[in-house]
Amino acid sequence: MVRLLRPFGRAVTYTRWLHLFIAVVWPAMWLFVEEAWWIWPAAAATLAPAGLVPAMRTVEGLQARLLLTGHRHNSESMDIVVAPSVSWSDRGRLVVWLEARLLLGYATAMLSMQLLISTVDLVASAFGHDVDEGVLILLDGHRWWHVLLAPLSLAALAATVVGSGRLITALALRLLGPSPTERLAAMEERTEQLLERTRIARELHDSIGHALTVAVVQAGAARAAGDPAFTDRALDAIEETGRAALEDLERVLGILRESGRPVSGRPTLTDAHRLLESARASGAKVDAELTGPVDTVPGPVSREGYRILQESLTNVLRHAGAVPVRIRIEVTDEALALEVRNPLTSDIPGPGRGSGLRGIRERAALLGGRAHTGPDRGDWQVHAELPLR
Repeated sequence: MVRLLRPFGRAVTYTRWLHLFIAVVWPAMWLFVEEAWWIWPAAAATLAPAGLVPAMRTVEGLQARLLLTGHRHNSESMDIVVAPSVSWSDRGRLVVWLEARLLLGYATAMLSMQLLISTVDLVASAFGHDVDEGVLILLDGHRWWHVLLAPLSLAALAATVVGSGRLITALALRLLGPSPTERLAAMEERTEQLLERTRIARELHDSIGHALTVAVVQAGAARAAGDPAFTDRALDAIEETGRAALEDLERVLGILRESGRPVSGRPTLTDAHRLLESARASGAKVDAELTGPVDTVPGPVSREGYRILQESLTNVLRHAGAVPVRIRIEVTDEALALEVRNPLTSDIPGPGRGSGLRGIRERAALLGGRAHTGPDRGDWQVHAELPLR
């Protein structure tokens, strides 16, 4: 019993009923001017050209969201489109929606009023009052048991209110929902958002992780050296790396605050000297070989290449310390090849371990390239190939 009564405690049950009544308000007003049978067919014919107006879907969508879903940001609300029609398929579905809403609204309004009138007539007849001839129930005389039929009439009215509301909502989700093209666009937008979140997570991991690694290595080396001049150089390196990390953090937070902000401020391989100098200041012996025009590498490839190089150097400093590092960057007409090698130590994680190594492979895969990390001829190697097209 509680389950049956639960819909009547929700406001959306009555707003759906109101939504159906609104559909027949203007034909009903027409009936006050001239009472004729042809008004309803004329009203249905009038709705057909109205449904071809693109802005009409916005009007119907907003009204359906407000009255049929309670204007909540739930799955039902989001499945009703409020954008104008962009195709003939959208316009056709809107015409069907307008006609169905008019037909269901007329049936619901007439049935609701007749059931309500019948309930009143049953009670009045039971108490000896004369009533007019009803449409749904024909009363013969005054019988006390007529009052026993009143609850049945009310139950039918309640079923009409709930059932018609659920039916019109189902039709709205079907006819005012997104088209296949709009669903695909929404899916692509959602995918872009997820990729953006993943990219931001990698950005923070690479940038902040690199800065903290350099700071830890520099501080430890300065303490062990006991040389004031070396300590000054270490502090300068920590300051410069920390400043760059703060710039990256501010940029990432800016992207989160402003989704439309361009990514042009992100570092590229033309800024690789910052990473090399930071690694050298941390004690690593860096030997870099550059082949080809780095400045002609497309922005997305150059930015991801910079992050791969940054994560590779961070792993060297974190796990191997101040060791010789050989870097090779080669730009051809088809691809960017990046290789980082350093002597293998027991502290370096095995292949596939660590979020940084996974991030390197993910960055390469997102660009259609490939990356390999792991031991190679006594060295630890990071090798990535990123297509330029």
